[in-house]
Amino acid sequence: MEKITDSSGNVFNDLGFSPEESAIYTLRAELMASLRKTIREREWTQEEAAKALSIGQSRVSDLMRGKWEKFSLDMLIILATRAGRHVQLAIV
Repeated sequence: MEKITDSSGNVFNDLGFSPEESAIYTLRAELMASLRKTIREREWTQEEAAKALSIGQSRVSDLMRGKWEKFSLDMLIILATRAGRHVQLAIV
């Protein structure tokens, strides 16, 4: 029989990552989701997104496929800024 465990609210914590790693992975995941949403809302092709973000089309493909391991937190902040988004960090 499978054991079901309630989530802590953070998948990275639930997977056993340290609190520090979980915080970074969570920020990266949120930025990637925001960038994908922006690209979809603007109805950009991958080529148009690549031009707007000043990256190659293959990088846009990685972003749209959620390949988070290919993007540093710094790079995601840069891309969000290039997309005209305002990135703000909240410490709670």
